[in-house]
Amino acid sequence: MQTETVALTREKETLLITLWAKAGESLLPDSLLKDRFAAEAAARIDYDFARLKVDRDLMIGLAMRAHVLDGWARDFLAEHSDAIVMHLGCGLDSRVFRIDPPAGVDWYDVDYPEVIALRRKLYPARDGCHLIGSSVTEPGWLGGVPQDRPAMIVAEGLLPYLPKEEVPLLLERLVRHCRGGEIIFDAYSALGLKLIALQPSVRVTGAELLWSLDDPTELQRQVPGLELATELTAYDPDGYDPAQIARMSWPARFAMQFFSLIPPLARIGLLLRYRF
Repeated sequence: MQTETVALTREKETLLITLWAKAGESLLPDSLLKDRFAAEAAARIDYDFARLKVDRDLMIGLAMRAHVLDGWARDFLAEHSDAIVMHLGCGLDSRVFRIDPPAGVDWYDVDYPEVIALRRKLYPARDGCHLIGSSVTEPGWLGGVPQDRPAMIVAEGLLPYLPKEEVPLLLERLVRHCRGGEIIFDAYSALGLKLIALQPSVRVTGAELLWSLDDPTELQRQVPGLELATELTAYDPDGYDPAQIARMSWPARFAMQFFSLIPPLARIGLLLRYRF
């Protein structure tokens, strides 16, 4: 099996956290994601994943987050068989293979050129899947994306790493470009951003988290046309399958229960879906 060496640092290196977490969760006997593509890709990368300190709880937590976003995307594609999907800051996520969109959907994976080059080596080509090597904040890449079809825009683990002034500009650019659709992503409050920055897996990369969101309705004021459709807090016990939470360690389950009872802590992390 040919291995690939990676030389990613700071924000780019964090994509290895999510890849390793999803790969590891997919190898568990009770896996939620069952993402063999992630597991196979991680096995081919020459990198000391142990330094990222990804434990079982983080694996399960990131798998739960991905599963929610995958579900929202599947729901959208079930209603719009001619849609396009823009997977922003795709990293090495194998979402296109997990969701397996129908033939009428065009999928665009967007990330830095060196990340896209690595994707080409690790994942098989797929009809209807287009790879774009560009920073998501560069306006030019959108020129190759159709404007006349419903759009599902996914940005998992991306926006908190962008400069705070760039996030509304990016969202406004996307809303103007597309005729309509949905944007789904994760976000953190200002407190959540500080706590995530202390997480060992993030600290070891040296990545900086820059953009926070305390009030999801604020984006509606900043980006004309956005309408908040779904807001799920990270510690909402009703938002996730209890069987998945039960897979976590008792300290993690206790922390989730405790955080859910205190509003500022319950809202440190959000999964958001906007329509436009």
